Amino acid sequence: MKTSRGTKGYRRIVPSLTALVEFEAVGRLGSFTFAAAELGVTQSAVSRQIRFLEETLDVRLFQRGHRSIKLTAEGEALYQVVAESMQKIAGVFDRLSTTGVEQSELVLASTAAFSQFRLLPRLANLKKLNPPLQLRLTTQMFTADLRHVEVDAAVRYGNGQWTDGTSTLLFDVDIFPVCSPRFLEENGVPTSLEQLASMALVESDSTAEGWMDWTEWFRAVGYRPSRLNKVLRCSLYTDAVQAARYGQGIALGWSRLVDDLLMTGELVRIEVATFTPAECYFLVVPHGRTISPVITQLIEWLRGDPATR
Repeated sequence: MKTSRGTKGYRRIVPSLTALVEFEAVGRLGSFTFAAAELGVTQSAVSRQIRFLEETLDVRLFQRGHRSIKLTAEGEALYQVVAESMQKIAGVFDRLSTTGVEQSELVLASTAAFSQFRLLPRLANLKKLNPPLQLRLTTQMFTADLRHVEVDAAVRYGNGQWTDGTSTLLFDVDIFPVCSPRFLEENGVPTSLEQLASMALVESDSTAEGWMDWTEWFRAVGYRPSRLNKVLRCSLYTDAVQAARYGQGIALGWSRLVDDLLMTGELVRIEVATFTPAECYFLVVPHGRTISPVITQLIEWLRGDPATR
């Protein structure tokens, strides 16, 4: 095929597609050794290809430490473009090669709270939408770099700006107090933030996952109590919600996660105040993996209304 007059063919601009493939693997896995194993070549062969790219571009693509490597700013810019391009190519191959073929396993990562409160109650609905789909859930206690884990997609809470994958907005959240109906019958309904602060509060540790503790929540809604009556502290958010279900006190409820428990009446929302954070939930697909029709279906399923029971 001839190129138009005055333009360069891509082969004159990109001297080696093989080098780009090996560069993407090193950038995603963070290791020359792991990239070589994945590609079925020697580590020295991968190193030669990376060195060839760096000499061709006259920039350093990786910062090489004693036991680790990290993309430079120039390397990160190249990686994002290469990974996105390979993802699109993989998507076409996936559509062409799997037409009429039964869907294989899809690995979805999320926190334990999202899995327990949002995913598991809806699995029956997903099975109805896509009976052949084999879903494998993997729980992450923190936001792991998707370049170093074998997942097809991950649910994350944050601003959506991550460099290791393509983010698609799922939904925003509200944060408000919740407790069991029995607890309200025995202790009454608080009508002010001051009254709420004096009642039995179940604490959940603030972590990198985004969970707020009571002090942060009161500050966010504009109230600074002199003291809080914390009767139980849990390191896991799931335990705090379960304690509230069993009448141990009042916990912070995250909409979209506790929707089903509110719908069934196991938890009751206390309407004294609500905080809406700027962060939201996203589905993140690692660079180098395709946003396939199955992933698109998964996004719509995750966004869905509370499960029909």
